[in-house]
Amino acid sequence: MTRNRPQLRNTCVGRTVRSHVAIWFALLLGACGGGGGSDPLTSEQPSVSPPTDCDGACVGASSFLSRTDVERVLAQAIHQAGALGANATIAVVDRVGNVLAVYRMASVSPAVTITSNSPDPVTTGLDGVILPEGADGDALAAIAKAITGAYLSSEGNAFSTRTASQIIQEHFNPREIDQPAGPLYGVQFSQLPCSDFARRYNGSGPSAGPHRSPLGLAADPGGFPLYRDGTPIGGVGVIADGVYSIDRNVQDQDRDIDEQIAYAATFGFEAPITRRADRLTVDGKTLRYSDTSFADLLANPAQAPGYSARQDSGRLIAVTGYANAAIRTGTRFGAADSGIIPTGGAFAGLGAFIFVNDAQDPRFPVRNASDAARVGEQQLVAAEVEQILVSVLKVANRTRAQIRRPLETFGRVTITVVDTNGTILGVVRNQDAPVFGSDVSLQKARTTMLMSSPEADEYISSISEPARYLENDFVTVRETVMLDDYMDRSKALLGATAFEDGIAYSIRSVSNIHRPFFPDGLSSALSGPLNKEPQLNEWSVFSTGLQLDLSFNRILAHVLYAATGSGSDVPEACNESADPGRLANGLQIFASGVPVYRNGLLVGGLGVAGDAPEQDEMMAFLGLHDAGVLLGTGIGNAPPEQRADQLTPDGYRLRYVQCPQNPFVKSTEENVCEGL
Repeated sequence: MTRNRPQLRNTCVGRTVRSHVAIWFALLLGACGGGGGSDPLTSEQPSVSPPTDCDGACVGASSFLSRTDVERVLAQAIHQAGALGANATIAVVDRVGNVLAVYRMASVSPAVTITSNSPDPVTTGLDGVILPEGADGDALAAIAKAITGAYLSSEGNAFSTRTASQIIQEHFNPREIDQPAGPLYGVQFSQLPCSDFARRYNGSGPSAGPHRSPLGLAADPGGFPLYRDGTPIGGVGVIADGVYSIDRNVQDQDRDIDEQIAYAATFGFEAPITRRADRLTVDGKTLRYSDTSFADLLANPAQAPGYSARQDSGRLIAVTGYANAAIRTGTRFGAADSGIIPTGGAFAGLGAFIFVNDAQDPRFPVRNASDAARVGEQQLVAAEVEQILVSVLKVANRTRAQIRRPLETFGRVTITVVDTNGTILGVVRNQDAPVFGSDVSLQKARTTMLMSSPEADEYISSISEPARYLENDFVTVRETVMLDDYMDRSKALLGATAFEDGIAYSIRSVSNIHRPFFPDGLSSALSGPLNKEPQLNEWSVFSTGLQLDLSFNRILAHVLYAATGSGSDVPEACNESADPGRLANGLQIFASGVPVYRNGLLVGGLGVAGDAPEQDEMMAFLGLHDAGVLLGTGIGNAPPEQRADQLTPDGYRLRYVQCPQNPFVKSTEENVCEGL
């Protein structure tokens, strides 16, 4: 990947110095007893020896970032940036997204270019946007990176923004032609600043989360989780090159300046080696964590001067909607102030957690549906919602996780049920589920519900406000995109009654027609009808078609508000329809959500998120089936003849669910979704 970065010296001298530093640093860490030997895959020397047996229950009284911790993270980043001759903006967050500090070094230009680095420039969506001089684009990018590192990680897996880049592109792996899109393609547009689920900064200090991200999830290297004693306690994000981008080539080793500075910042708070993404495989492919190790750094972070000694190199800054110019102490995950606490009742013995507000009141207590006007007496009732959540949680607690270590541990996810108004009827998660899955599970529940509704075409076509792509003066409209164009293209492929004929679309079905290529991964094909056209240089990870365009105006309006501090923030709704609640936190397009039916009538949506798509999808599909059997009230999955896998556009059969072949821990049971 080509990036603009400071050139400190000629290449030969740089390599010589780096070589000597690497040898010296490795010896120093070894002499200090730095962590029990090097890792055979990366030759990494950890600064601490984190527990290797953590799998969701290591959170303790010290599982938070103190003010002293935040100062140390900042000091180590500043020290490394100085060695590189770079000026960086550094953000630190806690595990639920409270921004604990944003530090801007002297001479930083706050302007940031959003680009996918496509061979032919893309100028649709957010691709090509340059946040103007004088704005805090650098801070927004650094915050998004820090939140991504924190939200994607758990005691069972440590993911970085480099990991995110690998799993959201048009092929998996990137540049492997004719391969399907990344397994989490589309996740970048979650945790949106307009979400009605993600919490907002209260103007004073850390509060119950999870909190929103100004740019969604980031895929630009330079964001990492922070750990203590095997459990994540936050994240750090850095931008020093003025570019918010992706890594288009995972086959090489980058010398990314953002990543080097951020990695140095993690010293003493680094993820356990055995939990890092490069110890995990998806579809037989090893994930990436970092192209930098401590031995590669130009300066030893252990020798970084204290924060108080470095304050003359820059200053703390306030960021509208996220932080004031101060250093804060983070919340302790699982305690009431984090907003995520254990629960009992119907969930007793299942390791269940719920979301609470600052007053410790449940945010989403199980409730009756609100949509009697739409479905009459068929609406979901609280007892049914509760049983669906319990049944899905029970399936999760015996499902073999795909993206967790050690092997043979069960999946950790968030589960959400909504009615046909998009109203949240209940949310539950099991212990140590990655935080990103909270907002995503709701996006999936709403997306599968809406797209399965006979009113889907009418709903999207009725949004009269087009997505408005602006020139970089942020005033002149460069292009308008009418959302009903996506419906027209879908009808051309699926038939004249598409999205008004009551066909049940799982998230996988929606994903099939929302990928950069249809069929998925076939590079010679046109795009899915809900997406942009790669052949016309319209598609990128920052321009994903209907998914982004539904929320585009609100995202851009918030970014300008946060970057300039003027005007007012966006409402808690990510679209501009007359009924925004049905997709209030945005649309999601990677698998693991199914619509909920009663005797063939759509009554809601179910979303699961936190593990690999197939595992999550199976939890939703099987859990809903199990709940229906226990309830005996007609609740269950869509009738087989109504499902989208009965459609064969252009001779390609859409998919409904794809369950793992041998999915359960300590079980040889196979083909568990067959015939349901």
